[in-house]
Amino acid sequence: MKNAEVAQQRSAVADACPPLDVRTRDRVTELLLQQGSATATELGLALGLSAAGIRRHLDAMLAEGLVESRERPDRGRRGRGRPARVFTLTAAAREALPHTYDDLAASALRWIAEHHGEAAVAAFAMAQVAGLEERCKAAMAEAGDDPLARAEALAKALTAEGYAAGATTIATGGQLCQHHCPVAHVAAEFSQLCEAETQVISRLVGTHVQRLATIANGDGVCTTHIPAPVPGARSDNARQIRQNRQRNVR
Repeated sequence: MKNAEVAQQRSAVADACPPLDVRTRDRVTELLLQQGSATATELGLALGLSAAGIRRHLDAMLAEGLVESRERPDRGRRGRGRPARVFTLTAAAREALPHTYDDLAASALRWIAEHHGEAAVAAFAMAQVAGLEERCKAAMAEAGDDPLARAEALAKALTAEGYAAGATTIATGGQLCQHHCPVAHVAAEFSQLCEAETQVISRLVGTHVQRLATIANGDGVCTTHIPAPVPGARSDNARQIRQNRQRNVR
């Protein structure tokens, strides 16, 4: 086949299936968000486009799980032809839209600080990490009493919670590194969130720890230093852990 014929065929295919305009898809999404549901014809009229062109976008969005369709309920005599189908956004499409959760959380904490003081913010932070502490504690049930072994178990538990954590042994003890912080944006303004999390880490590993870096403070990783057990003090440390556990049970 000659090159000119090949080029002509490719051109015909391109004309028949032009690439979808991302801006049009965004406008379709915005309309469905505003109206709740609409047919391809209604969307086309609102956007000044043909129903056939809109259907191409809707078909692609259906394939990607971004919209779902159903027949429009018949509220009167229906003419010939297939019943109209209405399209609505799926939960997955809504989750992909921009959110302002961080801004809302920061505003709520500002309100708490203004009306109830910094102590109330700290109490809120502790309440927020309480559930995380309980879940991690359950995951670490078989970790034993050694702080470094517990740090490794804690890293696995935190990873399951979305923190992408890891634990390593260094000359002076161990390090717990968290490569993701779900509340970094808010914690940048309210350090009480980081402080509450540090206290949780200390209780879970069973020894004093020190935060060396935080994502909220602009560092790439949240790094917590876990001192090596002091020779001769290990039994006291283990005893303290057991006492804390018994206290929690009561």
